[in-house]
Amino acid sequence: MSKEEDPQSSVSKRTNRDVWIPVSNLQIGMFITELDREWLDTPFLMQGFYIRSREDVAEVAKYCQYVWVKGKDRHLFDKPVDFESGVLIGRKPTSYQTTASVEVEHKNVEALVENLTEYVEEVLNNVRRGVPIETSRARKVVDECVSSVLRHPDVLMWISRFRKEDEYTAEHSINVCALSVIFGRKLGLTINQLRNLGLCALLHDIGKMCVPDEILNKPGPLSDQETQLMREHADLGRKILLEKRTVYEGAVDVAYCHHERPDGLGYPRGLSGDSISLFSRIISIVDAYDAMTCDRVYAKAMSTTDALREIYEQRGKQFDDQLALAFIQTVGLYPPGSIVELINGQIGVVLETIARARRLPKIIILTDTNRKQCPERIVDLSLIESGELSRDYYIKSVLADSSHDAELKEFFSKDFIFAGAKGISEELKDF
Repeated sequence: MSKEEDPQSSVSKRTNRDVWIPVSNLQIGMFITELDREWLDTPFLMQGFYIRSREDVAEVAKYCQYVWVKGKDRHLFDKPVDFESGVLIGRKPTSYQTTASVEVEHKNVEALVENLTEYVEEVLNNVRRGVPIETSRARKVVDECVSSVLRHPDVLMWISRFRKEDEYTAEHSINVCALSVIFGRKLGLTINQLRNLGLCALLHDIGKMCVPDEILNKPGPLSDQETQLMREHADLGRKILLEKRTVYEGAVDVAYCHHERPDGLGYPRGLSGDSISLFSRIISIVDAYDAMTCDRVYAKAMSTTDALREIYEQRGKQFDDQLALAFIQTVGLYPPGSIVELINGQIGVVLETIARARRLPKIIILTDTNRKQCPERIVDLSLIESGELSRDYYIKSVLADSSHDAELKEFFSKDFIFAGAKGISEELKDF
């Protein structure tokens, strides 16, 4: 390896414009600025060098899985790596058709959610104990998630609204996985891309298991030192996943980069624009949306409407401009699982959106006009247009998940939901 072109010092040559790639994507002519390990742990005497031959690539591969290269060299490897692609161009988006009813897909989703929950809890516990994670099972449950979303995306979006106390990290990982795949379906990603995206989303916050509980669960503002420790979860996640040499490299990238921002004000590296991978930009939006719409130790849940408004206001700054707009379209005005108040005072939960009338979804009525719990029944609000349903059933507002009463929380327990789904199956067939 020739080094005379770039006299070196003991300081890293990496800048904010540099890009982190797997060694398998190194090309002749690229300039390596930093390795995934200490320089002193390798035979490379100088910090920073050009790749001059395939032999140079093979030598780097003996010691490293990932390296940083000068940002201007990015064009050399943009196309071969899906998760590095900056924009969705050069191919016709994949189109998907809904093939299952809500009632049928509910039965499929019950086992899926149980498998996802069991796997995520096992992974999180293993990370806490220092046990290497097993990603082959992750692939299996993510594949099931993708299959469900392809059959009917509304069902997993509906399920993603169900919360249990003291299970934030596990549920957050599952919800971000489900919503990311739903978003990717809307964007027209291929099935293989959806599977990779789902895996990245499921493992994106794995580094938080190495952050002290007193920081993760602190109800008040974090100190500067605590904030720095919290931010280290991105690098910790990268290191955890790098221990598994067969893990999909995109998952490592997302764990490391999902808090980067288009305006360059994110962390850990302050990347900006297209230097942030596509999957990281997608999951950044979904991660923030799910966090905003559920109760956290330091903040009450926003309504879905308020969360989408925040994403809209942060487009081009915290979130990719075009992806933010696409996500808002994906979730919609009344996303499945959101709690709504009708003009007549009744409270309901959105069951399914209808393409021809997205402002008039199917909902499950939970209370009477006095907000007293009543037998659940499904109402198709699109019947308002034909005059078959009173205009008093128009949606007045979307409520935050934390605003519903005890009986609504009972409804939002998973066991109750699935029992209820089976109990209303005959009604669903009527629609």
